[in-house]
Amino acid sequence: MPKSKRDRPGHNSSSFTHSFCFHCLVTSEAVEKYKSVYVFSFENMRNIKFKEFRQQFRHNGRFFLGSNKVMQVALGRSASDEIRPGIFKASKLLHGDAGLLVTDMPKEEVESLFNAYEDSDFSRTGSTAGETVELKEGPLEQFPHEMEPFLRKQGMPVRLNRGVVELLSEFVVCEEGKPLSPESARILRLLGIKMATFKLNLVCRWSPNDFELYREGLDLSDIETS
Repeated sequence: MPKSKRDRPGHNSSSFTHSFCFHCLVTSEAVEKYKSVYVFSFENMRNIKFKEFRQQFRHNGRFFLGSNKVMQVALGRSASDEIRPGIFKASKLLHGDAGLLVTDMPKEEVESLFNAYEDSDFSRTGSTAGETVELKEGPLEQFPHEMEPFLRKQGMPVRLNRGVVELLSEFVVCEEGKPLSPESARILRLLGIKMATFKLNLVCRWSPNDFELYREGLDLSDIETS
């Protein structure tokens, strides 16, 4: 007999609250431990590559990603509830694709590591094409003949001509500024074309002695009064 929807376990508010408080506590303790706190944003996150980047801070720092709300509460959302003087300004900049780094590493080293880091990768379905890719009519010798059925399933007008995959007419894989379809993303990967760039951008730095903005267009007075 099918189970009634009413019998299904619902959201456990008690466990959720416990988890929320635990993560706030862990974040707060880390902020108390280290000298500097950085807010950073990221583009085209790649977990494996980010894990590699984090290794450079494994001895003198810690990263936090996830719920911006948890991190904001952990730091304090205003001057009245901030855990360290002036750190609420960093809290206000935690929005969108963002994270926290707490570290004792010298400021110049942190800036150098972030500014130098950039890694290309294959774009995923739904991401925006950075350029138009068009294939000309004729043989596609980079593909083995076994690939012909798969390429046809991706919408490409192909056939086998004496064992060589041949494109019967010009084919637009993707257009600049438009989202990639699943088929376009697969074809770009087969062609070895990487359009996504995983980047980490510093937004601000807090320390007991000062507060610094990195992102252009941000104004400290707006943060303090918002």
